[in-house]
Amino acid sequence: MEPMEFTITHTDEVLVSHSGLALAGALLQQSPLRKRLDEIRLGQRKRPEMPHGDVLVAMLGLLCLGKSDYADIESYRQEDFFRRALGLKQLPSEETLRQRMDQLGATPLSILHEESARLVARHAPALTPCHGDWIPLDIDVSPFDNSGTKKEGVAWTYKKLDGYALNFAYLGVEGYLIHCELRPGNQHCQEGTPEFLDRTIELARQISNGKLLVRMDAGNDDGENLRRLRKKKDVAWIIKRNLRQESEADWLEEAQCHGDCETPREGKDIWTGETWKERDGKLYRVVFEVIERTITAEGQRLLVPEIEVATWWTSLKLPAKTVIELYHQHGTSEQFHSELKGDLDLERLPSGKFATNALMLSLGLVAYNLLRLCGQTALAESARLPPEARMPISKPVSRRRLRSVIQDLMYFAARLTKHSHRWGLSLWRSNPWRSVWESVYGRFLRPMSPASACFIPKTRH
Repeated sequence: MEPMEFTITHTDEVLVSHSGLALAGALLQQSPLRKRLDEIRLGQRKRPEMPHGDVLVAMLGLLCLGKSDYADIESYRQEDFFRRALGLKQLPSEETLRQRMDQLGATPLSILHEESARLVARHAPALTPCHGDWIPLDIDVSPFDNSGTKKEGVAWTYKKLDGYALNFAYLGVEGYLIHCELRPGNQHCQEGTPEFLDRTIELARQISNGKLLVRMDAGNDDGENLRRLRKKKDVAWIIKRNLRQESEADWLEEAQCHGDCETPREGKDIWTGETWKERDGKLYRVVFEVIERTITAEGQRLLVPEIEVATWWTSLKLPAKTVIELYHQHGTSEQFHSELKGDLDLERLPSGKFATNALMLSLGLVAYNLLRLCGQTALAESARLPPEARMPISKPVSRRRLRSVIQDLMYFAARLTKHSHRWGLSLWRSNPWRSVWESVYGRFLRPMSPASACFIPKTRH
């Protein structure tokens, strides 16, 4: 069949390709975020004509659409929908957006983190534990490649590239981003981590009073982290140990004496078990996994056996194999990092100023959680719908990637309408995402009174 030749006509109807911003607006209108941002005072400067909250919320709107460039705001300044969806009187220009971000710098960071946590606490479906009642709290450093630039703070990272070293904290199997910190690329991952850890748990407690399982890599094998974690109520930990000068042969001997052995194939033995080690005058449980290879996977016999040792500090009383598996799940953090870098286009931060980039990162934290809330709520609402109205995905999933949320829910076509001084969105009846989108929008508006709703979705043939 030949491609159809279409006749092109014009219409005065307002067609919107990104009606999903109404979902973000419905979440933000229930938060005091904009009010708190408006109250920021910058020294002796007068209150700006365009409030801080409007400027930063406009940037949030761009990030929810996967756009991080200041210039992208210009394409939305001539339309009604973008500003009405987010409750803005007007949109800033590219220049205003850039200048205000520079002026505010790191000042709004704590406000953004706190209000983001409150949004998650209020709207997130129940957090999924990783084991029993334990909710994972993953803390991890990830480098952002900003090579070829002279931005403030860009330096040689442990990944052997010029960039920033960012610290992130994700809560739940769903991966809500509750805390982040922009760091110079050459800063050691443990520097500043005890304070980051305290603040992370404080923010996590705004969301959940349940049991938290903190998981950290070997770069955070530091006594100060253990001391602080011991003082936290209902907080357990798995921290990979740095072997430093410890002998692999000694660990093999101990594992052979006290561990359980498995032989998954000829020439490969795996010992798992536990022991106790002293750290700063305290005894801590250590789980180990020691692998001895005398034959490679290709069948080559080795003259000298290969020994691989991995050990972890933990306060859990679970079997060693379970602890090791729980730590391996910590690797999911890499997927969350990639969503920030790629899906939100935040890896190459836009400013040459360190404080401005820290602000952009924290705005990214809020946008990340807005999109995550949209995705997880869509899954929950879809399960309540009749089979024919559910989201059209090929297999069951427990978490939707941000890119999928942007494509399916943010870039959702609709017609903008106005009748009797009320604005509305007219949705195409045959859109397979229509029922899910409507359900999510209604769910976000539910705590609000009906009179406060800006957009009333309706179905269109």
